[in-house]
Amino acid sequence: MTEVIYKILQHDGGWAYQVGETYSETFQTHDAALGAARRAAAEQQVGGQTRTISWEDSSGQWHREVSDGGDRPETTVVD
Repeated sequence: MTEVIYKILQHDGGWAYQVGETYSETFQTHDAALGAARRAAAEQQVGGQTRTISWEDSSGQWHREVSDGGDRPETTVVD
């Protein structure tokens, strides 16, 4: 099973969460970034329908793939 780790850190004059090499938008407070990371992590736990997804890798290249609705990653938020 894949594990996705959300890290809360200072970024770009505020706070953000980071997943791998990717940063979220910037939030004014640590608590706002933490809340957003927790919501994003919880959403990844919800099963659903099989869908085609798009995502950007660390080099800026976009990918399309099919994601099985029952194949959910394990998520952790590190404060």
